[in-house]
Amino acid sequence: MADSFPVQNSRREGLVLMGKAEERRGFVMVVIYFSGTGNSEYISRQFAERMGAKCHSIEEDVDFERLLSEADILAVCYPIYGSLVPRIMREFAEKYKNMIKEKELIIFCTQMMFSGDGARAFARLIPGCEKNVIYAEHFCMPNNICNFFLFPIRERERSRKKRAADRKLEKVCRDIRRGISKKRGWSSFSAFLGRMQNTSFPGIEEKGRSSFAADRDCTGCGLCVKRCPMQNLEFVGGRVRQRDNCTLCYRCVNLCPRKAAVVLFHKKPKRQYRGM
Repeated sequence: MADSFPVQNSRREGLVLMGKAEERRGFVMVVIYFSGTGNSEYISRQFAERMGAKCHSIEEDVDFERLLSEADILAVCYPIYGSLVPRIMREFAEKYKNMIKEKELIIFCTQMMFSGDGARAFARLIPGCEKNVIYAEHFCMPNNICNFFLFPIRERERSRKKRAADRKLEKVCRDIRRGISKKRGWSSFSAFLGRMQNTSFPGIEEKGRSSFAADRDCTGCGLCVKRCPMQNLEFVGGRVRQRDNCTLCYRCVNLCPRKAAVVLFHKKPKRQYRGM
């Protein structure tokens, strides 16, 4: 089911346009993102390239206070989990909320099927910032939950959704350059669909904090320890152990060369997702 619900459309007086000509006049757009397995990174970097914007992962060793202070428009992108912003992105927003609430915002969320109000979920994190949102959109992306039987990893899905995402990106950039403001996820029906998921997901998220496990096929290569965005993993006695801080991004499950890592569902994946 695609997220094809009504959006709010308008032309916003004074919307800052960020094509190359505008950038030369001193306007700066910054894109920040969190991406577990590559979907949100793809959207962020493609958008930034088209719009001449700076682009950084929140995992990078960057002076974010300086970066945010330089931005006229801030675009944020993240995967949506049960119609909730991932905990790692919520913590980033909390840390920099006083700077973010002063910016004009563009919000993108990536989703497997539908999230209802996935883009609006970020705006709700920072009181008073909804009025600054000039564009919000959802992108349906390939599944990365590789160890659950209802969601098999398929190359056909990856190719189809990539083409659709590229088309939507072109339209989004065209709208923004023309001063057209759209807000996906702002309707009452979208809010209803969001509540259907986000009322129960906090419990799943809390349980998932300690859900990582590595089976006997683990060779101790250390890839999951190095790449975990939450520093949730460590070596103890030659084995990988978790620190009850998993954000359920599925990076370790999809990266493990032995398919030994699992989170949430303790079933070995048959095929891993390798990103866009």
